[in-house]
Amino acid sequence: MDVANLFTSKWRFLDHTTFGAPFQALQSFAYDDTLCTVIGQQQSSFTLRAWVHHDTIVLGTQDSRLPIIEKGVSYLEEKGYDVIVRNSGGLAVVLDSGVLNLSLIMKEDKSLSINTGYDAMLFLIQEMFKSATQSIEAREIIGSYCPGSYDLSIEGKKFAGISQRRIRGGVAVQIYLSVNGSGSERAKIVREFYKHSVQNETTKFDVPNVIPDTMASLSELLEQPLTIQDVLVRALTTLKNFGAELEGSSLTEDERLLFGQQLERVTTRNDKCLTKG
Repeated sequence: MDVANLFTSKWRFLDHTTFGAPFQALQSFAYDDTLCTVIGQQQSSFTLRAWVHHDTIVLGTQDSRLPIIEKGVSYLEEKGYDVIVRNSGGLAVVLDSGVLNLSLIMKEDKSLSINTGYDAMLFLIQEMFKSATQSIEAREIIGSYCPGSYDLSIEGKKFAGISQRRIRGGVAVQIYLSVNGSGSERAKIVREFYKHSVQNETTKFDVPNVIPDTMASLSELLEQPLTIQDVLVRALTTLKNFGAELEGSSLTEDERLLFGQQLERVTTRNDKCLTKG
């Protein structure tokens, strides 16, 4: 499948980048599950959702099973971070006001394989920054937090990671983009979280050996100041250049009702993941 063809369609755009500190990461995952459900049930347009959260550590389900997770969570909270467990794949990542998250939400069908979903996001990011660099690669960066085969990097330093969520006929391909700030400082926080959560205990999975120097922000890598809005404009402009018809919108009344149900569900799951016993 030529992923470029995905961006020639009609796209709905939801901008959740300016909701501020009260906007919680659990709400974002409930939003994406709501939109997946709606798109999966009907021939709805593709959706691009942009979102930002302040000082939040998003753990993976495996992280929540670390032997001394309560110590790690306490450490993060003492540093001023909210802590949640997401319902898509991967391990711990850092979200803050310098990190832009994008979700591509599409209808699941036979042509939209798991790799196609990842490739669509990779293609979008490469096109967004092709005037600045031709060096964006997708490969696992050993030493980064939440390592995976679709780590996005420039000259070996990771600035983004992609995850994917498939539910009720819909697909949400989600990426965090470290736009500005220090990638290595974010990595240090995750490294300390794992130290506090593991200590000398045995783990059920291979805990990343986080090496802060493997992480950087786009501003650091491209050696130019970038804001969240700069990068968001690049995303919208890229879609339009491929012929996408963009329409801004908010949730409908039916979607708001479904969102309330999804938020209750992800909140209950999160509480269970962070409660031992």
